[in-house]
Amino acid sequence: MLEITFVTDFVCPYCLVGKVALQEAIRATGIEATLKIQPMELTEEPKPRVDTYHDPVRREKYKILDEPAKALGLDMKIPPNVVPRPYTRLAWEGWFFAKKKGLGDPYSDLMYRAYFIDEKDIGDIDVLVALAESIGLDGVEYRNALDSGTYYEAERMASNYSRHNLEVKGIPTLFINGHRVKMSDYSIDAAIELLKNPPSEDVTNNSVGCGPDGCCGAVMPKADSNDGCGPDGCHF
Repeated sequence: MLEITFVTDFVCPYCLVGKVALQEAIRATGIEATLKIQPMELTEEPKPRVDTYHDPVRREKYKILDEPAKALGLDMKIPPNVVPRPYTRLAWEGWFFAKKKGLGDPYSDLMYRAYFIDEKDIGDIDVLVALAESIGLDGVEYRNALDSGTYYEAERMASNYSRHNLEVKGIPTLFINGHRVKMSDYSIDAAIELLKNPPSEDVTNNSVGCGPDGCCGAVMPKADSNDGCGPDGCHF
């Protein structure tokens, strides 16, 4: 049994493609694996939200996802026309609510797709309530949980754990049976290779992904490299 911790945020395009590739690889191989979502907000309040839609540099770098997304049947808008990019704290608080109701997995799948395929503002509580109701959650109970901050501390602790305890510099970052690895290729074949040959130690392979204040397609030769995406943004 493989235990996969997937550090992610709902507004990271690499995370959506990577997660679907892993899900398809698990189905294709029949390998027993659990895929555990570990939240990490890319932009935490009150830091300014970014405009990815009108950023030509980001738009160019996202092109690395065009082919793998198409192969997975994902009609993604990369980047989506949601300006500025939403904070995801409320969406993650809603995920904790959904998990308690046994709907954490469909909820997380829905959040990525709502943002990248349907171009919905998943930072808007009314949008979130409608999405929650679409998978069978009680909208009134869900709204009350977000309004009252029922899962605020749980969300903050989870995101801080990713940043400070796991020391994640860019997402998606995976831990397979406890060993850190990044996805350098978002294809099903690459995901299958990861499942069939899981790392026996931490791997600092070349990768592309999102850093805590913006997504980019920079190459990160090492987890602690000065190139790529890090806590203070992207560096080239």
